[in-house]
Amino acid sequence: MWLVEDADTRIFLLGSMHALPAGTRWDGGKVGAAIAAADELVLELAPDQLAAAGDVFRELAPRSAPLAMERRLDPAALAAYRKIEGAGSGFGGDALDDWAILVLMGQRVAQQADLSPENGVEARLTQRFSDAGKPIGGLETARGQLTLFEKLDAATQRRLLTRALANSASGVADVKAMNAAWARGDVAALEKVVNEDVDAVPAARAAIITRPDTGWCGCNSRAARRDAIPTFPFSPIRSPFPASRLLFRRFPAMRPRFRHGHPWRRGGYVQLFLGEMI
Repeated sequence: MWLVEDADTRIFLLGSMHALPAGTRWDGGKVGAAIAAADELVLELAPDQLAAAGDVFRELAPRSAPLAMERRLDPAALAAYRKIEGAGSGFGGDALDDWAILVLMGQRVAQQADLSPENGVEARLTQRFSDAGKPIGGLETARGQLTLFEKLDAATQRRLLTRALANSASGVADVKAMNAAWARGDVAALEKVVNEDVDAVPAARAAIITRPDTGWCGCNSRAARRDAIPTFPFSPIRSPFPASRLLFRRFPAMRPRFRHGHPWRRGGYVQLFLGEMI
């Protein structure tokens, strides 16, 4: 957890994983104390938006006209694509935008790494807060998130797809390494894994990380000045690293610290903000 604080405000950033192996223990100790103290859970997508994501994907993913994968990819990339697709049901890639194929590939690799959203932090906390009758909200919408990818220009989508295919041989190992780094709190390793692919495609970073995180930080900057909601334990939407740096620049008087901690109640209300790193 990251703590951003000044004289009268403390903001917690809690990095989480959307999909985890069965039996992963992550909610004990001081993290568990923060969860128990929270009056409200704020997710990347509220439960109704998460439920709508599949329909939104099916609406946005198709191309205006089919394009065979053989015409999109060189022989090496095509072979890598066929290998991933062949590990399960077909993607129907000829009819889909490149970004949509990339999403389906990511889901396939997570399955091969024995990760499941049902075991993830989001699902377990959603159930816990629902059972406790505590409110659950969301920062974004399914359409808003997927539209970020839909609006990427064709060249940027193709670069993301071909880069993912070039690295696909180590995909399962990379996902498992990321999960292990999260489990042991290895921030440097997480930052490397989360950022290295998107950093290679600057247009994608600007569109799907920098601009949304800037807007997100603006919202939390305003919230941090309100007395009603002075404390925010949360994890950023995509990766903790760019968002935390934006917050530190927005509040130069605040001092960042990386540590495990517990929430301070001020104003009698605590929110737990949760997002996914994968």
